[in-house]
Amino acid sequence: MHSLMMLKPVRSVLWSVALLLLGNGLLNTLLTLRGTSEGFSSAVLGMVMSGYFVGFICGTWVSRRLIRRMGHIRTFGFCGAICASVVLLHLVFINPWVWLPLRVVYGLSFITLVTVIESWLNSQAASHERARIFAVYMVVNLGALAAAQQLLRLASLEGHLLFVLIAILICWALLPITMTRRAQPKMPDRPKSSLRSLLGFAPLAVASAALSGLAMGAFWSMTPIYATQLGFDTAGVGLVMSVAIVGGALLQIPIGRFSDQHDRPRVMTWVVLLAALCAAVQPLAPNQHVLLGLYFLWGGLAFSLYPLAVAQLVDQLHPDEIVSGSADLLVMHGAGCAIAPVLAGSLMSVVGGHGLPLYIATVFVLLGGYAIYRRGRVTALRTHTAHFEPMIQSSSEVLEMAFDDTQPDLFTDPSFYEEHERQRLADLFKLAKS
Repeated sequence: MHSLMMLKPVRSVLWSVALLLLGNGLLNTLLTLRGTSEGFSSAVLGMVMSGYFVGFICGTWVSRRLIRRMGHIRTFGFCGAICASVVLLHLVFINPWVWLPLRVVYGLSFITLVTVIESWLNSQAASHERARIFAVYMVVNLGALAAAQQLLRLASLEGHLLFVLIAILICWALLPITMTRRAQPKMPDRPKSSLRSLLGFAPLAVASAALSGLAMGAFWSMTPIYATQLGFDTAGVGLVMSVAIVGGALLQIPIGRFSDQHDRPRVMTWVVLLAALCAAVQPLAPNQHVLLGLYFLWGGLAFSLYPLAVAQLVDQLHPDEIVSGSADLLVMHGAGCAIAPVLAGSLMSVVGGHGLPLYIATVFVLLGGYAIYRRGRVTALRTHTAHFEPMIQSSSEVLEMAFDDTQPDLFTDPSFYEEHERQRLADLFKLAKS
């Protein structure tokens, strides 16, 4: 009963999230499959799919300004109309060079919708309930993304019904928020941070965010092509995507909690190397059932890397630096996602479908090697241990909700600041000498 009362102020927002993610999750897979059926090459499709992540990065800078100018509800309606119309324009112009700018516009508009939702959640949730609401929000996110893949079963790829369904879901997502009688929240100023300073004292976290983006962007964009080339039908492609997402949802928490109790860089090293192994053996899978099992395990490992990078960074930040520093990691992750489809698609055009797991395994091996190198040269700073929070790529607003209530010891221990600064300066001095 208490949980239901806790969710009452944000219930309409969570309904909007579920509908938006159902539409968006279906669109990402549908466009890749439809582009393949239209004869687009893997390299060209990689460029098209990278447009979404380019728009995502641009939206991280534009969305807050737009919300301040128009207000939450008007911005939500404005960007929702753009997203729904862009979805239908993919049917009007079946051309990759038209789809590319459409994906950029869609990505920018969609991340603005997510920013509205997450800032609204921040304002409506009581501070002592934010951690639990954040957990529910992540469950809704991952659940909707996994369920969206099964909507591919409803109609043929060559028709228009699935595109129309996506537009309808986005339009329906506008209803709960635009009908609300609750006061619109204000968009607070966000302290600025410097990526250069993060590179100075937390290079492993920055590298993990960027390289995990290089892998995850390839997964989201190119896995439908790979699964199709392996003989999966449309429903099977949706099953592959869903299995990986469910693996990511179920295994993040035990991996993250284990990292809370042990040396986090060491845990990250093992996670990334095991993920590389899972990707490398995918071409050797004797049948589709084994491949699905590998994708489940790979999803649990790979989906954990970005939140592990965030937790590693939080281990080394002052409390007032957490949100802005984590937002920088989000941009780095998004930049990796933007580059990934182009690189993976180009490789697949040269060596075939198995180029995708080869590409992902190579990225993770590079990250694992760098993690081993960093652990051998600089001692990690962990005066206080952050709590791992399962998450996926989202807007910077959700980071405030994730870490506002999960680090009470950082806020209440006055000796933390002085001790933390001494250790960080010592670490920077050691880095300079090396």
